Amino acid sequence: METNFIDYVKIICRSGKGGRGSMHMHHAKYVPNGGPDGGDGGRGGHVYLRGNRNYWTLLHLRYERHVFAGHGGNGGKSGSHGADGEDRYIDVPCGTVVYDAETGRFVCDVTEDGQVVLLLKGGRGGMGNKHFATSTRQAPRFAQPGEPMQEMTVIMELKMLADVGLVGFPNAGKSTLVNAVSSARPKIAGYPFTTLEPSVGVVSCRDNHSFVMADIPGIIEGASEGKGLGLRFLRHIERNALLLFMIPGDTDDIRHDYEVLLRELETYNPELLDKQRVLAVTKSDLLDEELMQMLSADLPTDLPTLFISAVTGFHITELKDLLWQQLSQDTERHHTALVHRDKDPDLLPEELAEEGEDEDIFFVDENDLEDVEDLEDFEFVEPEDA
Repeated sequence: METNFIDYVKIICRSGKGGRGSMHMHHAKYVPNGGPDGGDGGRGGHVYLRGNRNYWTLLHLRYERHVFAGHGGNGGKSGSHGADGEDRYIDVPCGTVVYDAETGRFVCDVTEDGQVVLLLKGGRGGMGNKHFATSTRQAPRFAQPGEPMQEMTVIMELKMLADVGLVGFPNAGKSTLVNAVSSARPKIAGYPFTTLEPSVGVVSCRDNHSFVMADIPGIIEGASEGKGLGLRFLRHIERNALLLFMIPGDTDDIRHDYEVLLRELETYNPELLDKQRVLAVTKSDLLDEELMQMLSADLPTDLPTLFISAVTGFHITELKDLLWQQLSQDTERHHTALVHRDKDPDLLPEELAEEGEDEDIFFVDENDLEDVEDLEDFEFVEPEDA
């Protein structure tokens, strides 16, 4: 059965060519030498990409393999301007990345609703002969042609935008968790590869906070080399702020499975290991307290871990709190305290600096330090000491 989730399409796009300028000479009764009055040609239509939050897949583009903008109209007599070609807008879901299919060059990234990106520019219209009249050339019999159109075959890839991405082998309970904590209803069954397409759900937690969770189809060992379904969906993990690793409590070796998943992510894209990670041991309703304590002794120690059961609700509230806490830490601004040796506050950009209790100390986001001139004139102090 064909899936409705399409995250890869190839489309031929073409802008419009510019209209040619007119070579018309003015003719009127009693005006034997009216001179040139040819109008300009209209510009060709542009091709734009536009982010649209109402789309979550590229399915609507699967059968629209050609997107052509309109050509500009030719100039006319009496200085009349040719009509501009019709622009074409391609609506894409947020998270769409566009590449040149022939060279593989990155073209653009559409991440926000309403974001508009000019993909191909239409050709300019040619100037009419009226622009070329001079004192010595009063009747030019030529005009400019319009500029040619631009054409590109593009590849569009959807990389799902979500705060939390679920990473795990098939049947790890990812769909069950999404079903339990959000209104999304992914297909759930007791066999591998039940989930054949990613799904997204909004998770509500305390104090009216919420975050977006993405259920990514299961990864198997060797997925980064093209085995199973993992390679097809690994790209979606790139856009998640936090990765929730899910490993069943009844597996033979939780640590081993976790390390296998890490290796697959590293092989696909080493930068994925820089993301925040949380480990959830699923199906913990099958474990008693003593067994959970025994398993805890061998769990990885470099990330927060939690035993959960989406079926019974065991530790689900605690999991949501933990995920929100981790996401909140990731979005906090990291300030660096600076004190100027000459105590001249004007040397710090006002929009960057946040004055401390001591008027000579300023707090600057470490990401904005490149905008601070003459950093050698400042000394760094620990924020807590400031």
